[in-house]
This record gives sequence, C-alpha cells and structure tokens, in this order.
Amino acid sequence: MSSTNTVNGGISHWYADDGLPTAREPLPGDTTADVCVVGGGYTGLWTAYYLKKAAPFLRITVLEQKFCGYGASGRNGGWLYNGIAGRDRYARLHGHEAAVRLQQAMNATVDEVIRAAGEEGIDADIHHGGVLEVAYTPAQLARLKDFHAAELSYGESDRTLHGARETAERIRVAGAVGSSWTPHGARLHPVKLVKGLAAAVAALGVTIHESTPVTEIKPKHAVTPYGTVRAPYVLRCTEGFTAALKGQRRTWLPMNSSMIATAPLPADAWDTIGWAGRETLGDMAHAYMYAQRTADDRIALGGRGMPYRFGSRTDNDGRTQAATVEALREILVRFFPQLTGVRIDHAWSGVLGVPRDWCATVTLDRATGLGWAGGYVGSGVATANLAARTLRDLVQRDSGQAGSTDLTALPWVNHRVRKWEPEPLRWLGVHGMYATYRAADRKELTSHTAEAPRRARLADRLSGRA
Repeated sequence: MSSTNTVNGGISHWYADDGLPTAREPLPGDTTADVCVVGGGYTGLWTAYYLKKAAPFLRITVLEQKFCGYGASGRNGGWLYNGIAGRDRYARLHGHEAAVRLQQAMNATVDEVIRAAGEEGIDADIHHGGVLEVAYTPAQLARLKDFHAAELSYGESDRTLHGARETAERIRVAGAVGSSWTPHGARLHPVKLVKGLAAAVAALGVTIHESTPVTEIKPKHAVTPYGTVRAPYVLRCTEGFTAALKGQRRTWLPMNSSMIATAPLPADAWDTIGWAGRETLGDMAHAYMYAQRTADDRIALGGRGMPYRFGSRTDNDGRTQAATVEALREILVRFFPQLTGVRIDHAWSGVLGVPRDWCATVTLDRATGLGWAGGYVGSGVATANLAARTLRDLVQRDSGQAGSTDLTALPWVNHRVRKWEPEPLRWLGVHGMYATYRAADRKELTSHTAEAPRRARLADRLSGRA
C-alpha cells in the first residue's frame, strides 16, 4: 500500500477537505458575561446554542484556545451514535431503570442533532444509516452476542443481530461471522458540523473569542493571558485538553486516537465491498476500530495507536507516528483485502477525555457556579449534545428560570470520580492496559476458542473499565 504522499497531521483530513475556518478575534481584555463557556468544541458550542435559544437575554461568551473545532470535534471519526460511556456503572449505582432512561435520552439525541443541523441549515454530509459492529473471531462473536443482549436489556428493541450472510449483505468485511446493527446512528463530516454550529451560535448573538487559552478556572472567573472573563457561571467544556488547566492535571486523562483516510475509491471497489447503506462500522476487538464511508467515497478508519503521552501532553496538530499509520493500514487491509494497493491520503491524531472510572458526566456546582461536561471516552459526537442540553437545564434551574427536567434527573448528573494516579503510574498503567488488549486481540485472531483471554478481563478490572 502506498503511503509516500500521505499527509501526516495538519489537524485532520476533515480540515483538508473543508478548509480551515476564518479566525475570530481573541479576548481584548477583562470583561463580564452571564455565562462563560470554556472550550469551542461540540460541548461548548452546543451549550451556548441551547442556552441562548432558551434565554436570548443571556450574555454568553465562549473562549477557545485555538479555533472552534481544533480538538476532538474536528478530528473524530464522524460517528453520531447512541453509545455513552459508563452506562453499566450507572446501572449499578442508580438502578437499571435509571440507566435505561439515560440510554433512551442518547437514542433521541441522534435525532436531535440531525434535527438541529437541518433547522440551522448545516450541511454536514449526514447519512442516517445506523451503526454496524462486526465480529470476525469466535471470541469476538461471543462478546458481540453479549453486547447485543445488553443493548436489548436497555430497551433498544429495534437493534438486530446478523449472521455471516446478513452481515455481508451490508458490508463485506473479510472473515466476519456476525454483526449487530442499530438504527440509532449516522455518518457525518465532523468539521462541517462544528463550523456550521459555530456560525449558528455567533448568529444568535453569542460572543466567541478564539486564540484565547484559558489557563485557570475558578469561581466566577475564567483567566486568560489577555484578560479575565467574570461570570456567575463558568462552564468547562474542554474534554481531552482539560489537563492543561491549572489544578486539572489528573482530572481527565487525554487518550490519543488516530485515523487514516484513503483516496476516493472507484465504483468497482465499492461493488466488491458493498456498504451501500453507509453505516458507521466498528468491531468487537479489545483495541477496537471505527470507520465510515465518507460522502466522497473514501474510507476513514481509526483506532488507538499510541494511547497516551507522558504527563498528559497532547499532540502537535495531529501528527501521527509511522507505526500507528502502518497499524491502521493493516486493519484496513484485514477488513478489505482488495484494498491492498489503495493510497492513504491523510493520517492524523487527537485526544479524548477519559475519567478514572470511564464514565461521562455533567455537573453544575451550585455553590460556586462552576460546571463541566465531558469524559466521553470517544463517544462524544452525540453525547456532547445531550450534555449541552443538560447543562442548559442545570443553569436554568439554578438561576430560577426553570425547574427540574427529565435531563437533570439522569444518573450521570453531578457524578464525581477520583483523580488519575500521578506519573509515572498513569503512563505505565495506560500503556500496559493497551499492550494487554493488543496481545489479547492477536491471540484471538489465531485461536479458535470463544473465550476472551483472561489478561483482557484483568486489564478491564485494573483500568476501572469493568
């Protein structure tokens, strides 16, 4: 496979395709607002959007360190789907029915994003084809069946389980022995969505300052090198970049995820692959992959790569290690051997936020006015929208503009978790965990047993995922 002309970094393929945004002005000095939102990704922009729509009189300021969509919102795999991190733990903590309500809210969120994008005239290449998750080893098939049964238990009655033949009728993944499909998912172009959302937020009268890194958040203050924004509510929406804030180094771990995008594939290649439904595609590996068929007929495919940088550092504009690009290429060819000679046009990376217990959360501290949302563990395209609407309701309830709502009663609201271990323990732990997962996946590819290696189950327990 040729990678000679592969663009490495440069934020993401999505920006290479749609262009970088026109820069907005940085914060000119000290100012005040009713609500200050820190972070110009999906969470921050959706929060500003819903707050301003609900209460047009609010003075809302968004502060973004680079430009809106620079982080995960402009680099992700374009999976708008109903997965949410931590659901099983919330079921244990709050009861099964509470977790069912959380899942139902996520199912509805897929439709809400599509609705809002349509209402605002945002053309984000959205195709509502659902999500197909495949298994290609006996152990993966066992996990797939357990996963499918769990989704049904949380009320997803419209999910379907497929054997090898029915899977191939959707997408011809080499060696696939089964799959699970849900209609609660869509393919989209991440950058077109975030750019359109930023424009819609600005048109509502929200002030957006870019090139304005926030160095510290404290009650009623967001501190930047250019001045301080004072506001009764300061909402942290920084996801994988949270560790850069003063006092937040161990709050959420910035997990690295990497992607490649092929050259556009010709019609005869798609004839052999199928994928006419343009479902988003995942698998049941421990170190799982995710992919989409783009609007211009590329395959964009991602996975973990190097999972974590020492000291919670983030990447340099998406540049990706050569070994990671090669590993993703190998996954692509394992899934679709007929693509052995296809060109890889772009490779990039980005970080996502991982709490110590792997649970996404939304919080508003009524005593301080500080709020935050995130820890999506890679499932943020839809979850950010639900989190934003929940933050809106929490702020409105706290300020006396509204009462409690169905969203403020969801079990992820005001969930607290301990911090990550100091270095070098967290570096050793994360790298050890993913080395274990990869070893387990390699063993499963050559084994005929339906039982996952014990080392993978141990890694789940030690990491806090189980």
